[in-house]
Amino acid sequence: METFLIKAAQLILALALLVIVHEFGHYFFARVFGIRVEKFYLFFNPWFSLFKWKPKAPARRKVNKEGKEKASWRDTEYGIGWVPLGGYCKIAGMIDESMDKDQMAQPAKPDEFRSRPAYQRLLVMVGGVLFNFILACVIYIGIAWYWGDRSIPYENAYAGMSFSEEAHKVGYQDGDIILLADGRPVEAKDRVNVANVAMAKEVTLLRNGKDTVVVTNPSDFAATLGSNFFEYRIPVVVKQVSAGSAAAEAGLQENDHIVAIDGVPTPSFTELQQELVAKSGKKVPVTVVRGEKQIDLMATPEDGKLGFGLKAPYEVYETEVIKYNFFSAIPKGISDGAKQLAMYVKSLKLLFTKSGASQIGGFGAIGDLFPAKWDWRTFWEMAAFLSVILAFMNILPIPALDGGHVLFVLWEIVTRRKPSDKFLERAQICGMIFLFALLLYANGNDIYRFIFK
Repeated sequence: METFLIKAAQLILALALLVIVHEFGHYFFARVFGIRVEKFYLFFNPWFSLFKWKPKAPARRKVNKEGKEKASWRDTEYGIGWVPLGGYCKIAGMIDESMDKDQMAQPAKPDEFRSRPAYQRLLVMVGGVLFNFILACVIYIGIAWYWGDRSIPYENAYAGMSFSEEAHKVGYQDGDIILLADGRPVEAKDRVNVANVAMAKEVTLLRNGKDTVVVTNPSDFAATLGSNFFEYRIPVVVKQVSAGSAAAEAGLQENDHIVAIDGVPTPSFTELQQELVAKSGKKVPVTVVRGEKQIDLMATPEDGKLGFGLKAPYEVYETEVIKYNFFSAIPKGISDGAKQLAMYVKSLKLLFTKSGASQIGGFGAIGDLFPAKWDWRTFWEMAAFLSVILAFMNILPIPALDGGHVLFVLWEIVTRRKPSDKFLERAQICGMIFLFALLLYANGNDIYRFIFK
């Protein structure tokens, strides 16, 4: 339950940030061009709002050159809804999810969206996408500046990788070290490199520390994978021993490297845990490397545990750390944002395969991407990645998304013919039905996987 709450809190906090920035992108350009914004909401508010505030109208309003009253930030109702699935910025004179037909039936006013030139409407619509991508780059800049780049080169991970069941089926073996993806070096594990390995046709591996083997990925391989295609294989090195535990009674010490349980090798925590469960309640030899000596300690696992903490990969393997000052972090952050966008666009082709469609997930799948323990670096990395996804998905030319509105404005610019309000209303309805069906399908997949897998 605690893990669920931590992941849910991270998801809601990240979505809140991304939604506010996205909607502010629309709001910003609307205000730049003097277009009236009626509502600005974080989350949806059917029937009631958790919070809302409407500024008091000024005694005297500013007027433009024609003597017309100018739109003001005070025209907007600001609030927080109770359904944490998004948010909205209701712009006057625009056909959107509010489907305000009464307003559209009235003559257009000068401060409405529909009264403005096509280029202004275009900038208002791309504002959300633009701000989300800028946010991602800003986060990556902050990560580079504050934490720098910390990575474990694959060649330094002497215990190799632990692979998923799907990877085992095509020829990967636990302990393999990844060298090349389609002939190009793969230096360290991050989201982009994992995707490159999964989508490569051929992957070159170092096996048993001496043999070079090549695994050929099936054409739909990447589409069959979850988020954990492979992980660093973590040698069992003791970080701390719990007082009064079986490990303490056996004499286990900090920095001991456990290499076997009852003679069965334990190259990683996965094998160790299996042996501890199998030997629960039995006094068995625990083989450890202490300094330059290998010794056997007698211990009795209790409920599959000895009672010690593991060192993390970054504490076991030799790492590479690159520090950035503020100015050098800027191009690094922009480059990371562009790489994440390119990787995500490249991976979208997988959605059009049978396996890829079955892997589509909703809020549950997104929440699972966050760590079970709160880690600010991981949180910001995930927030930046989700911001890239939100930017790209919103620019797709689907009615009801920003990209749908952009498509119609571009059509108007090219043909010099504006689509009718009736056509835009019907397109909006069709787009909303499609998105609602996709939402049900994605979250239905989450429920199915939770129950049956």
